[in-house]
Amino acid sequence: MSWIIKNYIKETRENETGAQVYPPGLRHPVAFIYPNVYHLGMSNLGMHILYQMINERGDSACERFFLPDKRLQQEHIKSKTPLLSLENQRPLADFDVIFVMLSFEMDYDNLLTVLDLGNIRLRAAERNQREPLVIIGGPCATFNPEPLAAVADAFVIGEGEETVQHVLDTIYREESKQERLAALAQVPGVYVPSLYTAQYDDEGEFTALLPQEGAPAKVARQWARDIDAYPHTSAIVTSGTEFEDMFIVEVARGCGRHCRFCMAGYCFRKPRPRKLENILADIAKRPERTKKVGLMGAAVSDHPQMAELTEYLVEHKIPFSVASMRADMLTEQIAHALAQSGQRTMTVAPEAGSERMRAAINKGITEEHVYNSIELAAAAGMRNIKLYYMIGLPGEEDEDIVETVEMIKRVRAKMDAVGNKGELVISVNGFVPKPFTPYQWVPLCNVRTLKKRFKILGDGLKKEKRIKLITESLKETVVQSVLARGSRRIGEALLKAHVEGRSLKQVLKEEGLDAEELAERELQVGQPLPWQHLDMGVTQEYLAAELQRSESGKFTPMCFDGCRRCGVCRE
Repeated sequence: MSWIIKNYIKETRENETGAQVYPPGLRHPVAFIYPNVYHLGMSNLGMHILYQMINERGDSACERFFLPDKRLQQEHIKSKTPLLSLENQRPLADFDVIFVMLSFEMDYDNLLTVLDLGNIRLRAAERNQREPLVIIGGPCATFNPEPLAAVADAFVIGEGEETVQHVLDTIYREESKQERLAALAQVPGVYVPSLYTAQYDDEGEFTALLPQEGAPAKVARQWARDIDAYPHTSAIVTSGTEFEDMFIVEVARGCGRHCRFCMAGYCFRKPRPRKLENILADIAKRPERTKKVGLMGAAVSDHPQMAELTEYLVEHKIPFSVASMRADMLTEQIAHALAQSGQRTMTVAPEAGSERMRAAINKGITEEHVYNSIELAAAAGMRNIKLYYMIGLPGEEDEDIVETVEMIKRVRAKMDAVGNKGELVISVNGFVPKPFTPYQWVPLCNVRTLKKRFKILGDGLKKEKRIKLITESLKETVVQSVLARGSRRIGEALLKAHVEGRSLKQVLKEEGLDAEELAERELQVGQPLPWQHLDMGVTQEYLAAELQRSESGKFTPMCFDGCRRCGVCRE
């Protein structure tokens, strides 16, 4: 083994508290890949939860793999050292099963790199009986697995706490690869792509996905009804993450706000707050080295006992932070609690700068809510404000961007008026349409139009020295859009691009396809979609109705007990 690689693993492990290492041979080895660098992967709570649950079985040992940085990748290649686990420095190819947590479209190619470095053949059909099964889960696998259908032996659709256990039971029970795949296809929430054939018309448009005999026509998303029944904290605390020495605690899962652009809001319904006493019990068991507790969830501020939770943390002098707060849910008490914990930046996501567009996306907050947050933050001692926006939302006009510029200037003026001289950071991304949202049918905004609107924003703020503007690459926005709504044919192009060391855009062009045109396609309600074999619980009729409500700016109230609107709570 290369000294550089050996030293990297040694230093990484020495910075950790909580990793579980079992001698080889005592348990079934289970690999877990997060296809990005350690710094980001160890900030993913889903990985921590499943790491704990796999090890708690008693018959399995979970070992972690991450994407090495560029320098380490070259060292692996130069020294001919295969990718090794952090726990036992075991080669990836030595495992019987490989789980993958896939959260972002831009990690698809990263996954292929990790498999390459681990000497795993990329195509599932080419892997033999002695090679590992590759099972992909996470948000991207849940809403559209098709671009990686040739890579994965199986996908976990939905939340993994229960499904992963059934998957391991099945793999340990069955002998041959074919027997395992046939049995996995019968496990609720497991999609085995090799048992389905994609159909296309003469123009290459997707028309159907045909299951083989015995494979289910629909695969239903699985979700934990009682999230308090499972671990929901960091398994390992380390200084080498985005959140240094932070102990992350999930306080709630799912969001019932019905923001029309948000895949997580539709694919991880319904909202489920954890019991306060269980959250506090988790926090009490945090490692001594913990510097701060991170409260995690899609809608942390919607927890019904958020005030009590933050008050407890302040009283017991436990530093804590939250990723972001809804502007309409911030109170004086919570703002002071955050400030007393050392938080210096209040993060709010208006998403759109004009009232018209916020109504279209069903965001449910007003500019006054944002101003109120600024006042509360300033009074509590939080000097900095960070706002998230999107450009290219369905129905958007140039005038909405002009209004965004004016809103940002008004926010800066409001900060000054309340004596807040801190930094105002504006983070802006291009909107990407996602499956299983009301916007799954709408096109990516024309790239020329996006460039023009980003320029309107940049020009409008360039004289504002105390406003920091951060924008995402439009090239990445296009690639995300192509992959998010892609079929297996896009997956073939992705594989070819990776193997040949070229861009996806180049390969698509060679095949007579234009990446921007693919991203900018408008899909018709009712036409076959590559992800239509999956059942998120939310009905297509509901999504289509929400698309119409978006066009007229009609408000949809958040989830409530007894609601039967979207289909998730039909049982």
